[in-house]
Parts: sequence; C-alpha cells; structure tokens
Amino acid sequence: MPEQTLGLTPSQTVGPFLSIGLTWPGRHLVVPEDAPGAITITGVVTDGAGAPLPDAVVETWQADPEGRFDHPDDPRGASGTGFTGFGRALTEPDGSYRIVTVKPGAIGDGQAPHIDVSVLARGLLDRVVTRIYFPDEETANAADPVLAAVPEERRHTLVAVAEGPGVLRFDVRLQGDGETVFFTT
Repeated sequence: MPEQTLGLTPSQTVGPFLSIGLTWPGRHLVVPEDAPGAITITGVVTDGAGAPLPDAVVETWQADPEGRFDHPDDPRGASGTGFTGFGRALTEPDGSYRIVTVKPGAIGDGQAPHIDVSVLARGLLDRVVTRIYFPDEETANAADPVLAAVPEERRHTLVAVAEGPGVLRFDVRLQGDGETVFFTT
C-alpha cells in the first residue's frame, strides 16, 4: 500500500455570523453622547491586506475619569456614577466602528490613561487585545511601563490620533505592515 500524505486540518474560525450572537444595541455608548466630557473614538478594523472587516466586534473596558473601575476587584470601589466602563461596537460594512465614552483617569500604578480593547473577527481563533493611549498624555505615555515595553517604532499603533474636539481615531490593523500591537492575555 502506498504511503499516504495527510493535509493540514483547517482551523475553526469565527464566521461571518459572528454578529448574530454578539449584538447589544446601544452598547457603543459607554456614556450618553451629551454627557460631560464625552469623547468619540472612531476607527476602521482591517485585515493583513488592508481590507476592511465588515463583521468584526470591538469591545472596550476602561476606568472612569477618576481612575476607578466599576468592578468588585477595584479596591477603591466604583465612583458611584453608574459608569460601567464597558462598550461594544460592531463594525459597519466599511469596517468602521464608533464608541462614545469619557477619557479615563490614571489608575495609580504608573500606567498612563488608556482604554483596553478586544477585537473579535472572522479568521481569528481568539480575540486580540490591545490598548488605546491618548495623544495629549505624552509625559504619562513616556512613563507607562506597558507602552515602554513596546518597541519604539511600533508604539504609534497604540496612540489614538486627535481628529477634532472630542474625536479620536484609532484604527486596528490585524496583521501586515502597520499591524497594531497586540498583547497576550
């Protein structure tokens, strides 16, 4: 009997049906659009070839403006404002997403104000995790131990770009040239 060569088994991936189970209307509003200090974060999620992903999910988790998390593990406790710190946006057909939130405060451990981001999309076996840092926090960003651990030539992929008053742009490139820095969880 001739020797048989077996091909690779395809990986199981998240399909284009991803958004069916993850819709959560209104969750792109971490705060109401007219809330004091509200900012809008927009961007586009693209694949390695630069093509927009029309069916990705962008989730955010952050501290409130006082640097507190609405979570039992935060020893300082929640600020009591009703701020949940969690947002979820589905990408549009052009790969764009939009989150309305507030700028988080520093959390008191040397980390600059930032927003944690998870992205889920077809072709990924697990979520990818990154951060959004703020362009007006140069001193805090320079001292941030997580950002300092990223090679200098790639740090810009973690810093949002100001596009106008209260509007920041943060694009996510899943791989290839200009790939966003992702962290292990």
